[in-house]
Amino acid sequence: MTVRNELRLGINVDHVATIRNARGGVHPDPVRAAVLAAAAGADGITAHLREDRRHIIDSDIDRLRAEIALPLNFEMAATREMVDIALRVQPHAVCLVPERREERTTEGGLDAAGQLAHLVPLVRELNAAKIRVSLFIAADRQQIDAALALGAPVVELHTGTYCEAFLEGPEAFERERARIEDAAHYGAKFGIEIHAGHGLNYDTVKPIAAIPVIRELNIGHFLIGESVFVGLEQSIRTMRKLMDEGREAAEAQS
Repeated sequence: MTVRNELRLGINVDHVATIRNARGGVHPDPVRAAVLAAAAGADGITAHLREDRRHIIDSDIDRLRAEIALPLNFEMAATREMVDIALRVQPHAVCLVPERREERTTEGGLDAAGQLAHLVPLVRELNAAKIRVSLFIAADRQQIDAALALGAPVVELHTGTYCEAFLEGPEAFERERARIEDAAHYGAKFGIEIHAGHGLNYDTVKPIAAIPVIRELNIGHFLIGESVFVGLEQSIRTMRKLMDEGREAAEAQS
C-alpha cells in the first residue's frame, strides 16, 4: 500500500501511567510503552503532565525526552508552571489543552478565542524558544481564527463529540464528521497544520484519516485499552493499517 499524503500517528501514553499510579510503584512504565509504540510504527509520543500529576509525572517527561528518539508532544495546561517545564525540557511540540481538576479526561477544546489575552504571552514565549505550539480546540472557525491571531502553527481538532456521535447513528455521525472536515480545510487554507484526536477508535478513525489536510492523529486511551487483549504493538499496527486505508481510499477518489 502506497500512501502519498502521509498521515502521522502520535501515541498518547498517559493511561499506562494511570494504571501504574493506581497501585503505585514503577509498573507499567509509560516509557517502555513509548519504546513499543516506536517499534510498532508510531511517529511521535504524546504525554500530558497535569497540574495534579494524576498520571504522567515529571520524571516520565524527563525520561521520555531523554530516552525516546521520536518527537515528544507535551500536552499541558496554559499555566506559568507548565510553560516553565516546557522551556526546560524542550519537547518537539507542546499542545495547549483545557484542564479542570475534577474532569476524568480532557473535556472539549481550549477556548482560545475567549482567552486570547492570557494566551498571547505564553504562545509568544514558546514560539521564541522554537517549540512548536499546538492548540487543542473544537472544530470551530472562530477558534481557528484565534489560533491565527496567536501565531500558533498547529491546531489539534477535538474529535470526542464526533466519536460519541457514532453511537447516535449515521446522521449525527456524518454531521460531526463534516464539521471537522470544514474546520480542517478552513485552517489549512491559512497555512495552519491540522491534527486531530480524542476518543478515536477502530470504528471512527477511517473517516477522519480520509480528510486529506489532516496531517496527524493523536490516539491513546483506546489503544491502551485494546492492548489488554491483543498487546500494545498489535493494537497500534491495526490502527496504523486502518489510518492508511482511510487515507488511501480518499486519495483514490481524488
